Amino acid sequence: MTLNYPVQIVPAEEGGFLAQLLDFKEGFTEGETRDEALFMAADLLSLLLEHRLEAEQEIPLPSPLEEGFNAVSPSATVQAAVLLRLAREERSFSDMARAMNTSFSAVQRLERPSNSISLRQLEKAAAVLGKKVVLSLE
Repeated sequence: MTLNYPVQIVPAEEGGFLAQLLDFKEGFTEGETRDEALFMAADLLSLLLEHRLEAEQEIPLPSPLEEGFNAVSPSATVQAAVLLRLAREERSFSDMARAMNTSFSAVQRLERPSNSISLRQLEKAAAVLGKKVVLSLE
């Protein structure tokens, strides 16, 4: 699964561009250029998802990308945490800790983007969830 969220970019009346993350009611930002508005939208997406993770709120899945819209992705650390949360579903942290042979708190840290996790930890958690890690550089 990839986390590519649709964003609408429109010219602002006062100049520059407005960006709206369609899957977040609070997902508005702006930039002087279209590229800057896209960059700001990706940064805002990371902040919104990180907040939802920390507040243990629901994470909306990305809507399908419609023609005329752009897509943005969160930072790699936020993306890893969100993907683990979504893959974990109803599985408890305690169950994950036992399966990974680690502590409860170590498993909790996997879903906190402020705690950078290693690729090895990510692969181990993914394996416990019956998943695999696939990387790409874009």
